[in-house]
Amino acid sequence: MPDAPVDPSAQTQAAPSFSPQQRAGALVEALPYLQRFRGAIIVVKLGGNAIVDDDVMRSFAEDVVMLRSVGLKPVVVHGGGPQIGHLLARLGKESEFRDGLRVTDDETLEVARMVLVGKVGRDIIGHINVHGAYAVGMSGEDGRLIVARQRDVALGLVGDVESVQPAMVQRLLAEDLIPVVSSIGVDRSGQALNINADTVAGALGGALGAEKVVYLTDVPGLLADVDRPDSLISRATVGELEKGIADGQISGGMVPKVRSCIHAVEAGSASAHLLDGRLPHALLLELFTDAGIGTMITPDAPDESDDELAQTPPPE
Repeated sequence: MPDAPVDPSAQTQAAPSFSPQQRAGALVEALPYLQRFRGAIIVVKLGGNAIVDDDVMRSFAEDVVMLRSVGLKPVVVHGGGPQIGHLLARLGKESEFRDGLRVTDDETLEVARMVLVGKVGRDIIGHINVHGAYAVGMSGEDGRLIVARQRDVALGLVGDVESVQPAMVQRLLAEDLIPVVSSIGVDRSGQALNINADTVAGALGGALGAEKVVYLTDVPGLLADVDRPDSLISRATVGELEKGIADGQISGGMVPKVRSCIHAVEAGSASAHLLDGRLPHALLLELFTDAGIGTMITPDAPDESDDELAQTPPPE
């Protein structure tokens, strides 16, 4: 992966003209990735900040449909924090946050369900289905996909994922459809709960055994220095990230994203990725090019001493 991220402002410039040879070269470069990932499940988390930009949404929809067309199985998980906050403000209700999570009372939860399921999810589905009847919307409440428990009474109706029942998503994937999942869950009594979309993506990716869980954010990826966009960390292991959180090198709003990546990998996904979703065709660049554009998180390398022990024949 590159040492420096691509400037998102490049999307405002005219698209460069590529020769037929360059286009053919790009296809050849993508070939081994297409072969390797064919049939693989790719969970993509799209943040609410990206959804407000029509150009970003068109590019994202093209990428997702492209994944499906070449034999991958994309699943979209989305948030909608900015949209929820906007509607609450229009209704004269002030948003309150604690530790980066929205305090959710009954009224706020009703607004969140309306926005996520009825507005944001429908907008994503509409952009994808411009290219064909592919996308199907659902929330974590449907089929008890996301079973959750209340995190903290002080936060109100905010949940943590307790378990995932992925059968409905698997059925949709078997029909070559693209599930679009809103981050609302339900507890065992039937109470709906508002859940962080990053958390839902990681938990769902693990339950599905996804090859990759990709988080499209508004930053280039994980930075060694938050004040230097050119300090992109291209690869990191779970252990390195845990150390970075413990040391305070990873802090603020990046912590829940990194925690979600760690959970996705530990739950069974082969890797997790953080990248700038504002960059046109960011998803294709990360998955199908040698350079990539973001940060890839992988499991820790096996302990060599464990390998040696495993290879030592038992005593006679």
